[in-house]
Amino acid sequence: MTERKTLTFDAPGGIKIAVDAMGQKDAQSILLLHGGGQTRGSWRDTIDALAGLGYRAYSLDLRGHGETSRSPDGEYTPDVFVGDLVDVIRQIGGGAIVIGASLGGIIGLLTAGEYGPSVVTALVMVDVAARTNPYGVSRIQGFMRAHPSGFASVKEAADAVAAFAIDRPRPKNTKGLERNLLKVDGRYYWHWDPQFLESWHPSHCAAAGRLESAARALTIPVLLVHAAHSDVLGEDEIEHLHALIPHLEYARVEQASHMVVGDRNSDFNRAIVKFLAAHPSPAKG
Repeated sequence: MTERKTLTFDAPGGIKIAVDAMGQKDAQSILLLHGGGQTRGSWRDTIDALAGLGYRAYSLDLRGHGETSRSPDGEYTPDVFVGDLVDVIRQIGGGAIVIGASLGGIIGLLTAGEYGPSVVTALVMVDVAARTNPYGVSRIQGFMRAHPSGFASVKEAADAVAAFAIDRPRPKNTKGLERNLLKVDGRYYWHWDPQFLESWHPSHCAAAGRLESAARALTIPVLLVHAAHSDVLGEDEIEHLHALIPHLEYARVEQASHMVVGDRNSDFNRAIVKFLAAHPSPAKG
């Protein structure tokens, strides 16, 4: 297994996408797409596990997040995110498996449904579907919009996260949280463009019909990973997605909320490894 490397891919409009890559270059590619307000560090355990299983795993900082460029015009619509993903997949040779959490799952769904199996060969959607629960989405957005003036310390940011995620044990180590923070003039800010929500939320809502059409078009293997304590995805949203994708596979992760990858990483990894084993892809080359 190769060591983890940090790469940069070009995307439309001069955007530079920061990517962690791990595994043999000629192996089947898997792209990991984080949720809104997160960074590629969300997948640090999963990328290790996938590379160890023989995949070429890439974890991306999405446009406006982490070390990837911010949109110069503040545009964060489905079109620009899908365009970024398609460009990256083409640069790595096409035919990638996509695993996307929340925002990343929506981007993966649109890309897979609109560009077909030559671009996305299998899809894992993590606690997101063509429809989501407005209450859960609103709660997350409220948290993301809070503290516009940042935090005086990492501990203060950790306190804010603990107050929001009351059913999640507070981590003893803040290194993971620090990867989501950007220090500017002595204060700590979330490591994403504040314009992201103002652009993404209305454009995502407007894309409801487009998401349904993309889901109906899918012929590739698709897995929905559902967090048992999610307030973003409930039975109605799951049934709706299953109606759109009759061959949809389902995995439920107990004791996890919407941030399932961080809440129960081992259980999450087991669910996706089982899915990947059931749908093997030939090595590239």
